Amino acid sequence: METLEQTRRNLADLHWLATLLTGCREIATNVTFQAVAPTQDENAFFSDWLHTWSRRLVIAKALIAVREDLARSARRTALKHTENSAVPRQPWTLDEQTTRPDLERALSMIDVFPRAAVLLVLFEGMPLNDAATLLDAERDLVRKAVAVGARELTINLATMQGWKSDLTGNTQREKHYVNGTEIAS
Repeated sequence: METLEQTRRNLADLHWLATLLTGCREIATNVTFQAVAPTQDENAFFSDWLHTWSRRLVIAKALIAVREDLARSARRTALKHTENSAVPRQPWTLDEQTTRPDLERALSMIDVFPRAAVLLVLFEGMPLNDAATLLDAERDLVRKAVAVGARELTINLATMQGWKSDLTGNTQREKHYVNGTEIAS
């Protein structure tokens, strides 16, 4: 049986995920409480099962809540050309002092479709096909959205650390790899 503190942390984590997916704390609050129905059941198996599925329910409900925004953002993402955007040169690394609010701020600056793709595929470890189904998009568009979102997240975090784009012809072609690893299919 979960302690009250564990339950509180889990709810806060689910709310944070819903906030990142929807871009709105109010919608996230509604989604979180709709997805996590209180239970008085003392059965540990049922409690564990409910906790496991709560995350999936919050994700699904959050995406439903912003489906029109996702569709518009997906159309914008399909038109994006990323090969000319500058990114920090290697060996840039994320500052160890980066906080959760810093990450939230960097993610919130990304358009909703690529942000959701990054959250689902990279942060949640969801297979690309499952993310495409949830996002109601073609697999290749989700792959592109992950690449766009990961690039923008890197730029946002680096900018917060003082990096400035030189845009002196320093281009990198878009690849469907993140940190040297192909995006999971």
